Amino acid sequence: MAATAVEAISNLGAALSRHFPLGVSAIPGEHGASAANVAVYSPTYRDVVLCFQPPGGVWKAVKLPDKTDGVHHGLVENMPAGSRYGFYTDFVASQEDMLLIDPEAVQLLLDPYGHYIDEATGPDGVTRYQSVRMDSDFDWGTVTRPNTPWRETVFYEAHVRGQTMLHPDVPEEIRGSYAGMAHPAMIQHLQELGVTAVELLPVHFHIDEPHLHGTGMSNYWGYNTLGFFAPHVEYASAAARAAGPQAVQAELKGMIKLLHLAGIEVILDVVYNHTAEGGRGGPAYSWRGLAEEQYYRLRDGEYYDTTGCGNTLNFGNPHVIKMAMDSLRYWVEEFHIDGFRFDLAVSLARNGIHEFTNQHPFLLAAATDGVLSSTKLISEPWDVGYGGWQTGNFPTGWADWNDSFRDTVREVWLTDRAAMLAGNHHNGLATFGDALGGSAELFAASGRSSMASINLITAHDGFTLADLTTYNEKHNEDNQEDNRDGTGENRSWNHGVEGITNNPDTLAQRARTARNLMATMLLAMGVPMITAGDELGRSQGGNNNVYCQDNEIAWVDWTMDEEAKAMLAATTRLVQLRKDFLAAQPSTYPTRGGQSFIHWFGADGLPMTPDRWKNPHERVLTMLLGSPDGKVDGLVVFNTGVTDEDVVLPANPRFDAPDAPEEGGEEGAEAGAEAVEQAVEQAESQPETAGPRPYMLRMTTEAPALTDDGEPTFRLPRSVPLVDAGDAVRVDANTVQIFRNDLTQP
Repeated sequence: MAATAVEAISNLGAALSRHFPLGVSAIPGEHGASAANVAVYSPTYRDVVLCFQPPGGVWKAVKLPDKTDGVHHGLVENMPAGSRYGFYTDFVASQEDMLLIDPEAVQLLLDPYGHYIDEATGPDGVTRYQSVRMDSDFDWGTVTRPNTPWRETVFYEAHVRGQTMLHPDVPEEIRGSYAGMAHPAMIQHLQELGVTAVELLPVHFHIDEPHLHGTGMSNYWGYNTLGFFAPHVEYASAAARAAGPQAVQAELKGMIKLLHLAGIEVILDVVYNHTAEGGRGGPAYSWRGLAEEQYYRLRDGEYYDTTGCGNTLNFGNPHVIKMAMDSLRYWVEEFHIDGFRFDLAVSLARNGIHEFTNQHPFLLAAATDGVLSSTKLISEPWDVGYGGWQTGNFPTGWADWNDSFRDTVREVWLTDRAAMLAGNHHNGLATFGDALGGSAELFAASGRSSMASINLITAHDGFTLADLTTYNEKHNEDNQEDNRDGTGENRSWNHGVEGITNNPDTLAQRARTARNLMATMLLAMGVPMITAGDELGRSQGGNNNVYCQDNEIAWVDWTMDEEAKAMLAATTRLVQLRKDFLAAQPSTYPTRGGQSFIHWFGADGLPMTPDRWKNPHERVLTMLLGSPDGKVDGLVVFNTGVTDEDVVLPANPRFDAPDAPEEGGEEGAEAGAEAVEQAVEQAESQPETAGPRPYMLRMTTEAPALTDDGEPTFRLPRSVPLVDAGDAVRVDANTVQIFRNDLTQP
């Protein structure tokens, strides 16, 4: 049993401590650097005991003497950085009681505001956790946050560990770590790919769920948070972990600094909707033991769970909102984080009667806060509770993961084509046009533009891009749940063969479909998100729920075979075409009124009409987009059908009659007249553009060419024949062709 010394804190005279800020903080003045103000929210309990151990010292116990608005607080001497600590609340603390506390044999309550969590397994085999007081010193030098504009942003969703565990150019001793993520080989890959931000799966301290114990599996994804202010220690290199908490924190900050130096933002996936304490009756690690009825959502005395994880944090309580806001500011101010993706964000916006409101105080506070308003705030706009699907309904200042975009694009390129090959035609292209145009029907009502739509085809949860084209059914047997876990609604298509095949035609069609999906996402209005490994054709063997697979199933495979090289070449080319097009548009494109247009045409080069949008036999869609003040228009031909087509390239309305529709879907058939007239007037006012220009093909997804070195490429020489408006080009089934239309004489 560890010896525990009892120290008394006097509350005679003027209060020396404050009930803010929460957690452990320095006290300026005569008390010295080792003194600390300790404050913890626990309104129900009469007494809260702090147990702490200075580095190299013995455990001490003190009863926090003061209580203000439910916050217990006190000034504690000799509690320097590196001190381990925790709280006790479940008894009326006398000195005799406090002497019986053995902090190494019980689970002290973690500080909800603790900046580091130390993990140790005792002689009884039980793993226990303790908070650690930290310094915040770090030399950021002159490196600043990139502050990439939304329209320039290309997200790359990655897992710190899985990203580098198999990378041959990352030294083995730092694979799977923060240092590995910042290795020059990884940064070079991200820069060459062209992404502007890494969106990291949770790096808050997290633990495994009880049902995984004894299975040989772990919570690989990390959506089971135990500390909202603490970094996950296991993602630090072995050397940093051995050196201690400051080294772990410095390695994470060093990763962010190096990514920023490379111009790459860092977005954190954060899980404020629930905690690792599980359902009622589960372990009391922190919140449950301090203020269960305040921190968690209750209805009729029982937990009200909208997350499917046993508990839901109560964002109807201002103290919960404050904790989340303080955590977010901490990561921005101390770690220079650039933004956040909020897991199950609807649960963060439910009011006191558990209903979603897009005017929830938390949503508005985050979007208007002086620190957070400069960051990117991204919602996963659903949870599992009543009224849980809210895509498009979050307020200004927020962007949403667009599952409608995901589902529509998968259907067009996968399940619709499978149905057509079986002789069935049942969907037109109206929803496809709306998705390409920025999902206006979803986002306009909230007062937001297409920049609020985070366009994705895949994410960590679900099939990879390659598996979407390879499997009709999920294959999650390795998860040891008899394939019951994971969604069955994948909108995938195996192209006639389930799983692995050596048939070259099947492999070629699968690869082309994957390129089409990637092209659609990267060329659509909105902000694209690539899932790590999709640019390499990574497979999970049909497993669409690898949350528990910390192994080769879930890690990014860096084996650069010909298929991986081709997919990487296609993705890199698509990102570059996106950047080139945006560079030729005004800075206000596409969000400012009158600064953008989209016109839609069919295979015959004539405008789409409401009837054509609904016609299931119309499988070719041509999208012409640009700005009246831009220097280049883009033209993209999507042949989503099963037959090759001769497609007439349309006349650009800049130079012809303004009768082409604008914006997405059938709604655009009548909406574009005014903008088209503006485009024509713009062309007429600039003599150098007063005549049609031919189209130049810049990429086709059909198949790669080979460079002189034998490497696959999707770059086309500028010497490819130009195509005049009104001429027809051959576009094979299941192919995307991308053209540019320069508006000035070359």
